[in-house]
Amino acid sequence: MKRGSARCASFSSIWPFNSVDATPQIERITLIGTGLIGASVGLALRATGFKGTITGIDASGTELETAESMGAITTAARNPEAHAAAIADSQIVVLAVPVLAILDWMGRIQPHLSADGLVTDTGSTKAQIAERAASLFPKQFLPGHPMAGKESGGAALAEATLFQNAPWIFTPLHETTPMEAVWRGFVEGFGAKLIDIDPERHDELCAWVSHLPQMVSTAMTAVLEDQIGDDEALRAIGGRALREMTRLGASPFSMWRDVAMTNQKPIADTLLALEQRLQHMRENLRTPELREEFLKANRFRARS
Repeated sequence: MKRGSARCASFSSIWPFNSVDATPQIERITLIGTGLIGASVGLALRATGFKGTITGIDASGTELETAESMGAITTAARNPEAHAAAIADSQIVVLAVPVLAILDWMGRIQPHLSADGLVTDTGSTKAQIAERAASLFPKQFLPGHPMAGKESGGAALAEATLFQNAPWIFTPLHETTPMEAVWRGFVEGFGAKLIDIDPERHDELCAWVSHLPQMVSTAMTAVLEDQIGDDEALRAIGGRALREMTRLGASPFSMWRDVAMTNQKPIADTLLALEQRLQHMRENLRTPELREEFLKANRFRARS
């Protein structure tokens, strides 16, 4: 199958697992990162019928406790020795932490991963992860990115249904292995839409559809803070347009620092293109060119 096309494996052919076929039977999964995405993965696994052990690893004891109390994980690994043991014992390890932490954990996982273990991730950028995975994990790493989330993070906001009808992008590095087929089956069982594309194309597209909107909202919200601040009149008259345009401005820097650092050029290119378009609009507020901009925008929305 060509990359760039949607790929949907049959979940029913993978779950429940059949001991008489070649499909691996998965009983042990480790989630590294038990915030919004990691805890939601744990809850989604339970909702789709997974009965095995889900071990959680997180730098935050609070997140671990929350994830465990809500049933997203069955046990918590709280120190480096426990981390190594959990990784060595797991059949699937899911990296659900920010991108720079993913890159760091990849090196820490590699010495402990079993010969038939699979590592996958949920990082928002893929090129650097895929490059590192190709050298560290021959045929044992499946880069992934669920296009789902909220403005705020944390296990307390996790939901089993977070991934329903959301794209879950994979940037595979080789032909699908049996373990990767199992994980794809789990993800499809979450209700996600599976899509395969190249890592570089992923980062380029996400710069347009995700990273640029975040930067625009952040910039606009920051300008409002500088120019108007806590003005009751603005809040009184600000309606749906203001709420929609500033919604992403509530996202914390900690969620986006790694995205900016690992996808700098594509994001910079989209920002430059937008800057040029805004300048064009500013210079043509009283000319027919402004109408043309609205017509182009209308055509794009009509296809959405």
